[in-house]
Amino acid sequence: MSAPAIEVTALSVRFGVIEAVRDVDLTVAAGAATALVGRNGAGKSTTMRVLAGVLPPTAGDVRIGGLDLRRHPLAAKRATGYCPDVGGLVPRATPWEHLQLAARLHQLADGWQEHARALLDRFELGAAAHRVTSGFSHGMGRRMSVVLAAFHRPSVLLLDEPFDGVDPLGVEATLEVVADARSRGAAVLVSTHLVELAVHACSEALVLRGGEVVAATAADELAGEDGARTYRALLA
Repeated sequence: MSAPAIEVTALSVRFGVIEAVRDVDLTVAAGAATALVGRNGAGKSTTMRVLAGVLPPTAGDVRIGGLDLRRHPLAAKRATGYCPDVGGLVPRATPWEHLQLAARLHQLADGWQEHARALLDRFELGAAAHRVTSGFSHGMGRRMSVVLAAFHRPSVLLLDEPFDGVDPLGVEATLEVVADARSRGAAVLVSTHLVELAVHACSEALVLRGGEVVAATAADELAGEDGARTYRALLA
């Protein structure tokens, strides 16, 4: 059996005396999608930042595509597409300039332009392709961050709060990106406090509370009124 595309063992992150993440284990297989759910401050974004190579862990091991993130950070980052929970865009650059830079960084073959236009159109950003992102609404910025994460067709896709402030069409486009990534064998990890959308996007879910995993379950176990009661009980 092949190694998981995302493999995290005993991950802990401390900021001074604050332990933001404590002994988190998670695995995501190629072609699978897992959700990290929990209240704000549960440790979801901190975990995602570690996996993206933005934040060093205090303890624990992280492997991306079989690569040890500590020993092979650049190779692991090349295999990853990351939508951060905030920021990630250059205010004075346009979406098209962002995509041009991404194409150069990932050494994409000529012809990437058609894929870029299709992604922008899917997220209803085609008309804004040559506007600087400093004028974007929060929802437009979220959609553009998902576009950039998915653009180079990474083998690991990390989406941190991709649905926050996004309208229904943007939500649908994001769900399609997740489905597309899974269909080509990528592993997807979605962090969100919107459990209903996590259920639609993913097949598995990890519930975080106070930096710890309090439950690992099939995502549909958190669906509907019964699922909502289960979820509230886990966070109590």
